[in-house]
Amino acid sequence: MGSITTSDKLTDFGHPMLKHFLLDPNYKNLNHGSYGTFPAVVRDEARKFQDELEAKPDLFFRYLQAKYVDVARKELAKVLNAPMNEIVFTKNATTGVNIVLRNLQYAPGDVIVYFDTVYAACEKTIAWLMESTPVQARKVPYSFPTTHEEIMKRFGEVVKQLRSEGLNVRVALFDTIVSNPGVRFPFEELVAECRKEGILSCVDGAHGVGHIPLDLGKLDADFFVSNCHKWLYVPRGCAVFHVPIRNQHLIRTTLPTSHGFVPKNLDVSLPIPKQKGKSDFEFQFEFVATNDDSPYNCIPAALKFREEVCGGEERIMSYCQQLAHEGGNTVAEILGTDVMSEPGVDPKVIGASKIRQCAFANVRLPLAVDDGSGRHVEKDSQYPVIKRRDAMAVAKWILEKFLCEYDAAAPIFPHGGWLWTRLSGQTYLELEDFRWAGNALKELVERVGKGDAYAELGITDVTDDLNAMRLDGTGNQPPPNLPRLQPHLHRSPHKRINTTKVLIQRQLIPEQNIGNLTLHPKPYLRTGELPIYPPNLKSRPNAAPTRFRRICAASVILGPIFRSIRSGYYIVL
Repeated sequence: MGSITTSDKLTDFGHPMLKHFLLDPNYKNLNHGSYGTFPAVVRDEARKFQDELEAKPDLFFRYLQAKYVDVARKELAKVLNAPMNEIVFTKNATTGVNIVLRNLQYAPGDVIVYFDTVYAACEKTIAWLMESTPVQARKVPYSFPTTHEEIMKRFGEVVKQLRSEGLNVRVALFDTIVSNPGVRFPFEELVAECRKEGILSCVDGAHGVGHIPLDLGKLDADFFVSNCHKWLYVPRGCAVFHVPIRNQHLIRTTLPTSHGFVPKNLDVSLPIPKQKGKSDFEFQFEFVATNDDSPYNCIPAALKFREEVCGGEERIMSYCQQLAHEGGNTVAEILGTDVMSEPGVDPKVIGASKIRQCAFANVRLPLAVDDGSGRHVEKDSQYPVIKRRDAMAVAKWILEKFLCEYDAAAPIFPHGGWLWTRLSGQTYLELEDFRWAGNALKELVERVGKGDAYAELGITDVTDDLNAMRLDGTGNQPPPNLPRLQPHLHRSPHKRINTTKVLIQRQLIPEQNIGNLTLHPKPYLRTGELPIYPPNLKSRPNAAPTRFRRICAASVILGPIFRSIRSGYYIVL
């Protein structure tokens, strides 16, 4: 990997690039995709803007900020091949998607079509719109690994079905690159199909700019938003929001509505001057409430770094994709599994898999999940099959260990009946980092297989209502011989538990009825006892401890720390 240095500034990719970034030298960031990072020179540029703001706040907010943003818009518009007057900024891709979906007007019979692997925050936005507007929603079902052709086919089937029901597909929401699993999505084909079918296309390009080549003029989506802070080396939060002139009238307001909004029924003065020649759309996004928008202003510095130090967009993207491909294959070989790709594709050929044409590699862990499909039997996995209800808990356990014990990061998630990890290729990483990660993950998988995760983190339900917690491993109600934990259990003379942080163990088997209890957990338990105090402890001083067997201790903070442990009832771990 890497290439010969051709100038004093140009830096070889791999570990030599680390000198430019702010990462801890011991930290292996295999999760660049989630939060991104940026070089020190871009950080310095951000601080200059912040210092200038603090020196003369009114001058900066009222006159200078808009000029700096215009410079950034102009530079990024060139990279994306889009007119400057169609490019503005917002805080992140989720905000951009919300701006689109919440601005559109919906009538009875209108439908939002979205896809099975949509980002969760966007799906919740759709859920809210279903509660607050007449709009309906329909999800395109599938599971990876699958092909782009199959996704397109299923999208067409959903649209056809909706129209046969007399419904109107108002807008379709889809990704450039899916978050989990991290796979390239057929967004170009979907935009074209939406245009053909008269459906508005809203592209969630959270993983887009700086990650894969983008030509927004050619793509011609109705709405496109992409995070700059993930792959473009820009500070958080910053996203580019592209709306063609033909659709700008549909975006009536920013979120939140701010001074740039022009009401139709009120004559409201503008506290910030509007430059001549700017559209209402451009002006709206210049100032969206008082905020630190210095990340927007840093885009020119980030682009300069990518050109002068990294050698340009093509060199960056080529290296990151090649590293993700080779690194993913290396990790899969260590684990004895495979990298997510279409069936029948040669994993050794870079570019052969359409869903792998990005800087992510999704490597299957040898931990099967019983997802209810019946696809797994014991012989499919060398380790016990994980119950569906426990999959996220085990995934979080692996991530926590990877972060806290190995000083590294990579998402772990269930999908299609297995646990997977998503690994990011980046200019400051090299193949040896992936080899190291493969060995670390192998150790963690073996620890899961030996039962460590269940011994430390066998927790499946989080709820504010202690009575609704799954105590028997099968449903939401306690077994008949286990008394309900009544609301007044909080009336303890000791510090009250914050029940929004309480997680209860999967299976609790009592030896005797203990009545209403107040829990006082310790944090980060491995072995020991959880003290439990009954409200009427003074009236029962000789009450024998009640023991709960088959306990899986929590390795998360369940409540406040209680330094004074009195005699009482205990859960023995």
